[in-house]
Amino acid sequence: QVQLVESGGGLVQAGGSLRLSCTASGRLFTINDMGWYRQAPGKQRELVAAITRSGSTNYADSVKGRFTISRDNAKNMVYLQMNSLKPEDTAVYYCNADGSFQSTLVWRPYDRWGQGTQVTVSS
Repeated sequence: QVQLVESGGGLVQAGGSLRLSCTASGRLFTINDMGWYRQAPGKQRELVAAITRSGSTNYADSVKGRFTISRDNAKNMVYLQMNSLKPEDTAVYYCNADGSFQSTLVWRPYDRWGQGTQVTVSS
C-alpha cells in the first residue's frame, strides 16, 4: 500500500507564507497525479492545486498567483508554497496521489489521501 504524510501547516498572520510538504511511501509503487485539497469547517473539500508527473499544473481560481505546487519525483514528494495568505485560506489541507502499486505480483491502482495538516491564517 501507499501512504501519504503531510507536514508544514501552522498558524500564520494574513499576508504571510507557509510551505506544505507531502511524502509518499510504500514498497513498489508509481505516482501519476499529485494534488492538494482543503476543507474548511462546514464546507466541502475542494481542489487547491494539482500537478501531473510531467509537471503540468492546475490551480483553483482563488489561489492563482499566490500558491505554487511543485513535486520531486525522485523523492516522491509534492509541495505547496503558499504566499499572501488570507484568513479564507484557513482549512485542513490534504495531500492526494494516485498511481499503481504492486501486490502479489499484480499492479493495482490506488488513490490515497494524507491525514491532513491544519493551516490557520489570522487577520
